[in-house]
Amino acid sequence: PMYLFLGNLSFVEVCLTSTTVPKILVNTQTLSKDISYRGCLTQVYFLMVFAGMDNFLLTVMAFDRFVAICYPLNYTVIMNPRLCVLLVLLSWLIMFWVSLLHILLLKRLTFSSGTAVPHFFCELSQLLKATSSDTLVNIILLYVVTALLGIFPATGILYSYSQIVSSLLRMSSSVGKSKAFSTCGSHLCVVSLFYGTGLGVHLSSAMNHPSQGNMIASVMLHCGHPMLNPIIYTLRN
Repeated sequence: PMYLFLGNLSFVEVCLTSTTVPKILVNTQTLSKDISYRGCLTQVYFLMVFAGMDNFLLTVMAFDRFVAICYPLNYTVIMNPRLCVLLVLLSWLIMFWVSLLHILLLKRLTFSSGTAVPHFFCELSQLLKATSSDTLVNIILLYVVTALLGIFPATGILYSYSQIVSSLLRMSSSVGKSKAFSTCGSHLCVVSLFYGTGLGVHLSSAMNHPSQGNMIASVMLHCGHPMLNPIIYTLRN
């Protein structure tokens, strides 16, 4: 199961980086900061899909580590191939439809031809600030989705690791503790990096004017985080 989830995580992070970086490189080469309306909406859609998938996969991987350490004898029964594939497919379906709903509501809004997005990519929250239309429905949906797809997975990760820590404290063997910690070490590093930079981005985006710190956190989330993950997991494996 670990390698199934790692394979999906690698694919998602390649796609996440490819959603923004190629356009940035083109703009740098041509000295132009323009992006088409369709291109902007497409970028928003895929950013939401892949960022959400990143979040879901990290949660599923935390559940996998929880079962492996707390229920080792039943691990192969609980984390069977059918359940693992179902968890991944369910995550994809949820993010495809939630992102599509955001885009359909975004298409109702009016933007001028010279709309400036104060960011290096098209972000949903910044687009909602740039429109002259009423965005109440969009903002409500954004908050609801953030609560459901952000807080619940984070809570699941915290619960999984609280149970893991509880199991580790009950272990008498130092070798067993060391092995269990090494199993979770890579995932903990990646989770800390993802949620740390993600929290910085969203807190900065809540302000009216994006700061330089917001830009740096965004670069770390969309470029640095996917670049460091393979290094972290390669060193572990």
